[in-house]
Amino acid sequence: MTPATPPRLFLDSNVLTGGIVSPWGLDKAVLSLCAARICRMLLAEIVREEVEVNLLRHAAVLDPQEADQVLDDYTNLIQLARPIIIPLPHADDVVRSRHFIRHAVDVPVLLSALQSQPDWLLTHNMAHFTPAVANRTGLRIATPYAFFQALSRSLG
Repeated sequence: MTPATPPRLFLDSNVLTGGIVSPWGLDKAVLSLCAARICRMLLAEIVREEVEVNLLRHAAVLDPQEADQVLDDYTNLIQLARPIIIPLPHADDVVRSRHFIRHAVDVPVLLSALQSQPDWLLTHNMAHFTPAVANRTGLRIATPYAFFQALSRSLG
């Protein structure tokens, strides 16, 4: 990564959803970096699908004005960030790559991350995206908190 190249962030659905529905926090800060294009968002199709389902479920329990705002915030984020879209991995690749991660539903997410070659994979799911998974794949996996700690250390 050169100084002119923004860090490429692969966001898991929990970070993306959390940043949209939370009024404040590190998830939202990550999304702000992506919206400002200080960081480049890598958005896997599998993650996009999960986020949209989660946002619709969340919006269903809100009053109509708040629900519209949540959905508008997501649309605006995508327009501002202009993410690089990572297609769904092939089903055969998912089956062959089952050994990479304990939880089967995370295999397509992990394969999408590998395909996109991010500087960081940001997730709150450290129970599944473990240090062992990071070692097996060569991915730098962290929570938004750990990402900001590393960013802070690199700046000062």
